[in-house]
Amino acid sequence: MTTTVEHPALTPATLGGLALRNRYAVAPMSRVSARPDGTPTGEMADYYAEFARGGFGLVFSEGTYPDSAASQGYLNQPGLARDEHVAGWRVVTAGVRAAGGRMIAQLMHAGAIAQGHPNTVGPSAIQPRGEKMRAYGGSGPWPVPRELTTAEIDDIVDGFAAAAVRARQAGFDGVEVHAANGYLLDQFLTDYTNQRTDSYGGPVANRIRLTSRVVTAVAEAVPELVTGVRLSQTKVNDFTYRWPGGRADAEVIFAAVAEAGAQYLHIASEGRNWLETAKLADGGTITALARQVTGLPVIANGGMHDLAQAHEVLTGGHADLLSIGHGALANPDLPARVAAAEPLAEFDRAMVSPTVTVANARRWRESRQA
Repeated sequence: MTTTVEHPALTPATLGGLALRNRYAVAPMSRVSARPDGTPTGEMADYYAEFARGGFGLVFSEGTYPDSAASQGYLNQPGLARDEHVAGWRVVTAGVRAAGGRMIAQLMHAGAIAQGHPNTVGPSAIQPRGEKMRAYGGSGPWPVPRELTTAEIDDIVDGFAAAAVRARQAGFDGVEVHAANGYLLDQFLTDYTNQRTDSYGGPVANRIRLTSRVVTAVAEAVPELVTGVRLSQTKVNDFTYRWPGGRADAEVIFAAVAEAGAQYLHIASEGRNWLETAKLADGGTITALARQVTGLPVIANGGMHDLAQAHEVLTGGHADLLSIGHGALANPDLPARVAAAEPLAEFDRAMVSPTVTVANARRWRESRQA
């Protein structure tokens, strides 16, 4: 007699009030494939729906800019700042839902590391580390941003809330506040980019304040949707950064966003393996700590297409769901393959080189099929 053992990632899950058919999620991945005005295209709708058809229970949108003032990070990045954006996203979410998936909009303000916008702003007038990303159409050093006033900070919070309402109108099931990877909210959290002396600077409890305000504003604007937050220590322009206070900082950060109204935490690894960025000095993991501090569902990221690691993360108390980036690009039907015990394809960097666009990935697939 043969016995089939189901991988724990294939079991149903609940995120806030959102029922999911499994614990696999497509990570938010910038594809810079929208129209120049930020409106999603039909090609984007096909791209997102393919993941739902492949069995993913949850699909995150790429980072989407919430306002037209200074939030846009890249040329051809999608937005949720205008009515036409809503209409474009409505086609995308309808396709995902028709295939049995659920979709969450990730709202992202690029701040000082905007490379497709002339108006760069940040917590302090400090030049970001590293250089602009060529795969997203940038080159050369980042400019020095203009320091935001408290009135402008209030406008940014309002912009996130307004975009959350548009996300609801566009058919999304939830909203994720992007406070990771070196973008604006993470710039406020990071000690060396935030040199403010007001209530948003100084100790970590102050530096997380803007993220908390945004989470609360979003949760109050769309109480019927799931509200979550994405956090990370590493950044797109600084892979080595870690929260200087280690566990103590993490506990303050996690407790603050939970109190603000987050219904889940999504811990990003910025292209690295989960264990590399999640391990704490005492041997624990930052994702397990997030679960312990908040009691909320936690989504782990970084190499989660590895079945053994994914099993350990879910059964070892480290996280409740798994978000997958490169592994999903190579295997848009990954959950179906896991269920059928079929091998997974290896990720080929040519899929996102020289650009990360959906069209580039399509050309790559066509060349493989030729």
